[in-house]
Amino acid sequence: MTTTLPTVAFGRTDMQITRVGFGAWAIGGGDWAFAWGPQDDEESIAAIHHAVESGVNWIDTAAVYGLGHSEEVVGRALRDLPVGERPYVFTKGGNVWTEGDRSASPRRVATRDSLRSEVDASLRRLGVEQIDLYQLHWPPNDGTPVEVYWQTFLDLKAEGKVRAVGLSNHDVARLDVAESLGHVDSLQPPFSAIRQEAGDDLLPWCDAHGTAVIVYSPMGSGLLTGAFTAERVAALPADDWRRSAPAFTTELEANLRVADALARVAERHGVPTAAAAAAWTLGFPGVTGAIVGARTPAQIDGWLPAASLTLTAEDYAAVAAARG
Repeated sequence: MTTTLPTVAFGRTDMQITRVGFGAWAIGGGDWAFAWGPQDDEESIAAIHHAVESGVNWIDTAAVYGLGHSEEVVGRALRDLPVGERPYVFTKGGNVWTEGDRSASPRRVATRDSLRSEVDASLRRLGVEQIDLYQLHWPPNDGTPVEVYWQTFLDLKAEGKVRAVGLSNHDVARLDVAESLGHVDSLQPPFSAIRQEAGDDLLPWCDAHGTAVIVYSPMGSGLLTGAFTAERVAALPADDWRRSAPAFTTELEANLRVADALARVAERHGVPTAAAAAAWTLGFPGVTGAIVGARTPAQIDGWLPAASLTLTAEDYAAVAAARG
């Protein structure tokens, strides 16, 4: 039996989404440039099904996660669900990898032909007739201007291949250009208690323009779940990108202080620390939902209470004090 969670309007679209969504980066598996280490596909599918049964009604993935594998796993999970119970599927394009060289960093390409090819490949891997939200993962480094790639997105929407279109990791200047051509349905920026830059300009811009915001890494890629220590970082698999990331190395001590503050907030509300970390992001004007990753069904139970949790001014002050 599927549980019902509160929903909010997804910007100006006709979709209503839960305030937390299933993030599918880690289920792409290991052995690629930005992997989280090995992952069992059956456990991934079980996690997705548990999220849906718990009321979560959207999944965020990307073509590049596992070099197509995350989308394939999401597609398998969807096929096991009755059509009426399937979650919205959000995915991203614009990262092109080299077949046969899994260790190479993907190229950021946003030409019209490349994006159209990517959309078709994502539709096949996901096994759907329409993608609910298609996003450009990163601004391209191939020289394609915003005007060209955003018009391609608008065309895909007009043709019905995608239901809504959004941008990820884009700044206000690029958002302004895109919006002048056609409405930006959503933005996906990083945002958490240890990475707050989006609150300065991106969230106010989206709030003013009716653009939905789904933030990623609200738990700091695991740092704010209450489960991390310096020892655990040292024990991460060799192909886990976090082993060399500043947040997990030079910034680790400061970030763990914030995690401790969130743990105390969580204790006051009687929820896991992961839920408090995700809920922290949801209290900001302009934030529609938070993308929260999971590799097992049990991890979902750790952040699910964020879907209906509202933190207090005292909670926010405590986290701010820990940041210094």
